[in-house]
Amino acid sequence: MTDRSPLAPAAFPALPAIAGVTLRVAKARYKNWDRCDLTYVELDAGTAVAGVTTQSKCPSPEVEWCRDAIPMGQARAVVVNAGNANAFTGHRGRAAVEAIAAKVANHLSCQPSNVFVSSTGVIGVPLPIDKAEAGLEAAFVAAPCGWEDAAKTIGTTDTYAKGAHVSAMIGDTRVDLVGIIKGSGMIAPDMATMLGYIFTDAAIDPGLLQQMLSAANKRTFSCITVDSDTSTSDTVLAFATGKAGNAPLASMEDAGADAFAAALSDLCRQLAHLVVRDGEGASKFIEITVEGAESDASAHRIALSIANSPLVKTAIAGEDANWGRVVMAVGKAGEPAERDKLAIRFGATQVAAGGLALDGYDEAPVTAHLKGQDIVIGVDIGLGEGRATVWTCDLTHGYISINADYRS
Repeated sequence: MTDRSPLAPAAFPALPAIAGVTLRVAKARYKNWDRCDLTYVELDAGTAVAGVTTQSKCPSPEVEWCRDAIPMGQARAVVVNAGNANAFTGHRGRAAVEAIAAKVANHLSCQPSNVFVSSTGVIGVPLPIDKAEAGLEAAFVAAPCGWEDAAKTIGTTDTYAKGAHVSAMIGDTRVDLVGIIKGSGMIAPDMATMLGYIFTDAAIDPGLLQQMLSAANKRTFSCITVDSDTSTSDTVLAFATGKAGNAPLASMEDAGADAFAAALSDLCRQLAHLVVRDGEGASKFIEITVEGAESDASAHRIALSIANSPLVKTAIAGEDANWGRVVMAVGKAGEPAERDKLAIRFGATQVAAGGLALDGYDEAPVTAHLKGQDIVIGVDIGLGEGRATVWTCDLTHGYISINADYRS
C-alpha cells in the first residue's frame, strides 16, 4: 500500500469473529510483488447470500458468475483475487473463474455455484489459472487470519485496510455484522463501485437479505463517487451464517427485521465513507446535500453532477470558495432548476440565494471551512420536496500520479 490517506481513520477497528466464517490469505503472485493477493473465506453450510453488482455493460466474468449464483441463495466460500481484474478477457477469463469455483467446490464437497469469486486490478489480462490454483492450495492449508489481514489482501491502490462493525437485537438475541471493503479509484455510484463483503451471524432468509441489501445500497454505495468511473468488476456480497440462534427473519414484518435492516444500512454507509476517504489522491471528504428538487431522483442526479465536476473538486482541493462552479454543475445536470430560486451554502454559511450572492456575504468563514478535511456543500433548488445526499472527495495531483503509473 502507498502512503496512507490523510483522511484515513487512526487505526483498523477491532472487529469480532463471526461464527461460521473462516478467513485465510495466500500469495498467488498475480503481480510482481511479495504480498498476499488471494483471500479465501470459508462459510459453514447453510449460509445465505445476497449481492449487488456493477451496472457496467462490460462486466467481468466474475460479476456474471456472481449474478448467476446469487439467486440460488446459498454460499460456502468466497475467493477474492487482487492485482488482476480478469475483465475483458473473453473465454479465458470465464475459464479461470470456472476453474477457481471447481477447485474450491471439490475441496468443500459443494456445488460450484456455492463459490463466489471476485477479482480486482488491471483490466485486459487473463487471470492465470495456474497461479490461482496454486494460491488456493496455499490458502486451504494456511492458518486462519483476522479481518485486517483479509482487508489488506483484497486491496489494490488502497492506502489502508477498511473494515467496520455494527450489531442489532433480534428479539433477545444480539447479532453482529462485520464488513470489509476495498476501493480507492474507478469509483462511481452505479451500484457497488468497489469490492465489499459483509458477514453476519444472523439467521435470515436470502430473499429478505437481498431486499435489505438492495435498499441499503441505494442509500450508500450508490451515493458515492471518486472519479465518475464505474468499474467492470464491482460487487458487494452479504453472507448470513445463521449461527446467532435468533428466530429466523423471513419478512420485514418479523420482530427485529427493522433493527437488522437499519444496522445493515449503517454498516454499508460506514464502508462507503471509508472508500471515499481513500479516494486516490484525496485530501478532502465532501458531503453534498441537495434539497428542494422536484423529486428525490432529480436531487440525486443534481448532487452527482456537483460531486463529479472536476471544476468543483479542484476548487475544493485548492480551498477556493468558488460557489459559481456549483451553480455551473447544477445547471448542467439536465434536471429541473431555476436560477432565481437557487440557494447555496458552504458549511453553515449561506453564500448565494435568489440567483445571486447574498448581500454582505463574507467569504472568511467559508474559507476557514474549506481549510478543514470534512467539507459540506448544501444546495436548495427551491422547486419541490426532493432531497438527496452524496459523498465524494477532492481532485488533486495525486490522482493523476496514481493513475498515470497504474500499470507500471
